[in-house]
Amino acid sequence: MAYVSEYTQFMTEWMKQHPEELDAQQSGRALWWDRGDQQLDEQARLAAAKVPQKPYYYDAN
Repeated sequence: MAYVSEYTQFMTEWMKQHPEELDAQQSGRALWWDRGDQQLDEQARLAAAKVPQKPYYYDAN
């Protein structure tokens, strides 16, 4: 059996005892990480607006 930390064991048991928290966990993840709402045309517009950076940022020439 592979090592399982005390925290992982606690969270596994806690999620078994509180299954309603899974919805809150997924909605929180969707809020901060899953950015599926961005459209392809928006991504293309942002890519086209990028300005190339100079190789040496502090060069005045």
